[in-house]
Amino acid sequence: MTRLQRLRAVLRDTPQGEWADAALTAAAERPETISRSFAQAGRRAGRAPLPGIPGWTIDEAARALLLAALPADRAPAETDDLYRYGDADEKRAVLKALPMLPIGTAGLPLLHDAIRTNDARLLAAALGPYARHLDQAAWRQAVLKCVFMGVPLTAVDGLDERADHELAAMLAAFSDERAAAGRPMPADAAALLDRLTREEA
Repeated sequence: MTRLQRLRAVLRDTPQGEWADAALTAAAERPETISRSFAQAGRRAGRAPLPGIPGWTIDEAARALLLAALPADRAPAETDDLYRYGDADEKRAVLKALPMLPIGTAGLPLLHDAIRTNDARLLAAALGPYARHLDQAAWRQAVLKCVFMGVPLTAVDGLDERADHELAAMLAAFSDERAAAGRPMPADAAALLDRLTREEA
């Protein structure tokens, strides 16, 4: 079962499942309804946690499924618009849906935008599975920003595989700055730095 299929199956069993099914049926028949349903999802589906799928809310699941219903030739542009003109909840839903959409690297500008913000929830969403498309330099900077903003590193998909000696050097410099200011390094970042340092040794 794909992630989209799992989201739909779980969503269908919630009290909001009827609305979501109606919105997705309409999306399949009339794609022009997608943007309206996407905007309505917070009010109609609600923002409660999605049962059985940690890290997802009901409105995020509905929005991801609506994005996946976009015709392939319109998906990149409309996904971009829904992010650009959306509120923080809508932007986060787009970011979380990106790895499930047939848009290749077209969503990269959205990641860069989210990483530039000071919204910790957007930053965390940007470093999900779609962040594999970020080049290594941009990815390292995003990880360092997580540490600076206190975003748990568990939010960073593929951290163990991508963390390298250059990230270790950046973390070490940041740790020195924190120590000079009398402030501790976040525990998860300190543990990562320790592991990378031991691996290099």
